[in-house]
Amino acid sequence: MKGSEQKNTRAAHSRPGTPGSAPATVGDVRQRNRRHALRSIILSGQTTRAEIALECGLSVASVTNLVSELINEGLVIEAGLIASTGGRPITLLTPNPSGAYMIGADVGERGVAVELFDLSMTRIDREFRGGTAGEPVEAIARDLDEALDALQLRNPDAWERMVGVGLGLPGIVETDADGRQVLHAQGLGWPPIPAHQLISHDIPVFAENGAKTLAMAELWDGAARGIDEALVVLLGRGVGLAIVSGGELAHGCRSSAGEWGHLKIARNGRPCRCGGRGCVEAYLGADAILDTWRDEGATVEGSGWRAIGELLDADRAGDPVAVAVVEELVATLGSALGGLVNLTNPQRVIVGGWVGLRLMETLGDRIFAATQTEALDRPGSQFELVACHFGGDTVALGAAMMPLGALMNEPRGTRTVRSAPEQSSLALK
Repeated sequence: MKGSEQKNTRAAHSRPGTPGSAPATVGDVRQRNRRHALRSIILSGQTTRAEIALECGLSVASVTNLVSELINEGLVIEAGLIASTGGRPITLLTPNPSGAYMIGADVGERGVAVELFDLSMTRIDREFRGGTAGEPVEAIARDLDEALDALQLRNPDAWERMVGVGLGLPGIVETDADGRQVLHAQGLGWPPIPAHQLISHDIPVFAENGAKTLAMAELWDGAARGIDEALVVLLGRGVGLAIVSGGELAHGCRSSAGEWGHLKIARNGRPCRCGGRGCVEAYLGADAILDTWRDEGATVEGSGWRAIGELLDADRAGDPVAVAVVEELVATLGSALGGLVNLTNPQRVIVGGWVGLRLMETLGDRIFAATQTEALDRPGSQFELVACHFGGDTVALGAAMMPLGALMNEPRGTRTVRSAPEQSSLALK
């Protein structure tokens, strides 16, 4: 993932040592080392000073000083002793779960799933709001506020150490050099809206496209961890994509890289809710899949997880209409993914989103075969297809990692509410 010290066209920072950049100060180096130490402790869940020193390339003395600061700040705790091969017992270090809290929200056009995480990135509470088809953006903002109100009421102590709320949003999220973020959700018919206006709580807001927050979680400790080149596909009511290149998320010049859902795969094809025709989403989104089944004569109630499951059950039972619909679905998805494999040459294609998870449960092998068939032989032989690791919570977990990244990147001892938060995510590289 991308941290503020890494190359990021959306932040006014440059790499130390690059032309035009100021030389790193002692404070810069110390802050970087602190960030690495805290990251090591959070990612490992349990570690030692010696292990941190080895992983971060620091002396044990330096790590000891950094860990002392983190303990004094309440972010790290000593969690017992283990025997050493000789000499004094070794002290174990873990994140202090109550040292800080983050919120992640999976925001869709039909409501929100808002989840509260402690510093060990364990979910400790969640709240759902909404559920009505085609909610306007004002209703979604109300859903978010009501969910946050409920979480705060149940977890007042967490609010005392709240870092911020991350929003995984259904559209393009542009971030300017000053950290101002605007959501462009053309496919939902919403007007452009500053991300911070989606909630009224006095709390730092971080926002990103939902497919990208899904990828953040998978990069952190899921199916994309340690993978330099990957595609992270989100299939739900909408269709999204995050591209991992060189171990980092690709954003493009203004954050819209990965808008695969609105790639045209059929000239003058099916109408898409974005206003175009022939988009991937018009064939592979949940509503599109179920509408195809209905058009073939099926009676389908609802448009969610259960309805997709009924289609897959009917396919397994040999219903000829369902079999034909699923065969076309697999072929279309294979064609769309095969083109991406040719374009990006990934090591791994990771499929998430509630529709994607449903499909991967029973159709994973068929989708993989169809993708290989549609890709060129060479790149088609160099990738694997897997389901996302974190299941239905992935978008919210990834969103919560944006405030976590901000906590790691803040100067020592500072935790202030910012009116224009800088986009940040947990750096793993």
